[in-house]
Amino acid sequence: MGRLGRVQCLLILISIIFLMSVSIGGAVYYYKVPFDFWNKWLPIPHGEMKVVVIKPGLSARQCANAFFEQGALTDSASKLASWMARFGIDRKIRSGQYRVRRSDAWNMARQLLSVQPVSWSLTIIPGADIFSLMEIFARHESADLSVSNGAKALKTAIIEDKNYPEPMLAYLPRGEEKRVAFLLPETYFLAEETPEELVRVASHTWWDRYGVRMSGDIAFGNISEAATVASMVQREALWDDERPIIAGVIANRLKKNMLLQIDATVVYAWKLEGKTLTRVLYSDLALDSPYNTYVRPGLPPAPICIPSKESWEAAMAPQETPYYYYVARKNGYHYFAENYEEHRRNIRKARTE
Repeated sequence: MGRLGRVQCLLILISIIFLMSVSIGGAVYYYKVPFDFWNKWLPIPHGEMKVVVIKPGLSARQCANAFFEQGALTDSASKLASWMARFGIDRKIRSGQYRVRRSDAWNMARQLLSVQPVSWSLTIIPGADIFSLMEIFARHESADLSVSNGAKALKTAIIEDKNYPEPMLAYLPRGEEKRVAFLLPETYFLAEETPEELVRVASHTWWDRYGVRMSGDIAFGNISEAATVASMVQREALWDDERPIIAGVIANRLKKNMLLQIDATVVYAWKLEGKTLTRVLYSDLALDSPYNTYVRPGLPPAPICIPSKESWEAAMAPQETPYYYYVARKNGYHYFAENYEEHRRNIRKARTE
């Protein structure tokens, strides 16, 4: 081979090496950082649209498993986990519903770089009861529940043990009336707009806050009784700084076997009868109900509402106080009294303010 031929072969070899280097470098660069320019040339294949639910608290590997188990992947979850780590998605993926095209792991990871999860905001208001909680799902048609089915689904979700942290079940009472108090009031961002998801997230939030205290002493005997006291404190106290005092009054009256005579329990008792009271009259106090603390001794059989954090704290650690009576003032605060004569004077004082 002449010199010219050797030069031509060398140039061809250099060109091949250059093209291979560019191709390999481009491929490596693409696989590491897939910009829109590359997506234009290598679009996501048109596959069946899938909705994948990612629940809060999942690891990247568990998220990858969710895409596989919910039918969005054509190959293994481990491959998706690998691509998620390579693209940095494993540190950024959030809970919610992902609407993606069914594809292989690489193309799924590419989708996850840009797709945003959908989540729903639902608020449990302190003082809400089982009836008002049902109304949340009656108002949300997007939850795929009819008005009539919403209440039934919520009751079922509250009763189902699987919706609660496993260690919590040892302390949790039975029945939706008692369990509803253990859904901590907050605004929750849910992966699914369902009663099951709300109960699961709200009960786990309660357990994260109070679970560590279950091994210690509880002022009212057990956590179910504390929940009932917390619910009464919630409805009786307008201001947080009075909640421990009112819990202390309840504790004092229980020790003396006195009727609790709490108006909020009468209001709830009538609500169970289908009547809404805006003001408790003397004639309302005769209702024969286990929730009427004017005629039945001891605590009501279940909480009358969902307590706030402050009411829970008050029930778990009531303030030691000499008081046995209180009456509401116009500003929402109360006059407290140690005996009935003082209480009568406080009533007259409150009425003339």
